[in-house]
Amino acid sequence: MTRGKLYVISGPSGAGKGTICRKVLEEDSNIRFSVSMTTRKPREGEEDAVDYFFVSREEFERLLAEGGLLEHNLYVNNYYGTPVKQVVQWLGEGHDVILEIDYNGAFQVRETYPEAVLVFILPPSVEELRSRIMGRGSETEEAMNRRLAEAMNELAQADKYDYRIVNENVDAAVKEVQRIMKIERSKEA
Repeated sequence: MTRGKLYVISGPSGAGKGTICRKVLEEDSNIRFSVSMTTRKPREGEEDAVDYFFVSREEFERLLAEGGLLEHNLYVNNYYGTPVKQVVQWLGEGHDVILEIDYNGAFQVRETYPEAVLVFILPPSVEELRSRIMGRGSETEEAMNRRLAEAMNELAQADKYDYRIVNENVDAAVKEVQRIMKIERSKEA
């Protein structure tokens, strides 16, 4: 059995990476999505164990101390991380796995799994990114300004990724991710 490939999808908040990941998953039953763990509160409509594993700070820190996270980061005063057990199992079963994580996590993953494929999703412009974040309606002015400041830091990391996709059109961006996955799978053949 061929081992699965690990794909890391990153980009600033509001770039559309979540939408792109969902559409890629809908079209390929061999791909698994690793649900991240976070200490932030759920947004309206988010479900535990679907969007994130929502846990207390104490529970997150316990798992971290036990070596149960593939990567972790503190972002806008909340922890985020990837539970390692399920990812390793899926890869061993031959499934490709997508992690939707920030650049700090992506670079931690690259240290542990140098064969991981890193894909960065860019917004068409900073103005469009601001509009998308504001359109969520879930952010206070202060939180939005923090997210925008962090987005600028994230955009500066894009050149360190294997691939970069500008998300002007979601369907085109999805096709580009699928093209990248096809290229990467062909390297194994």
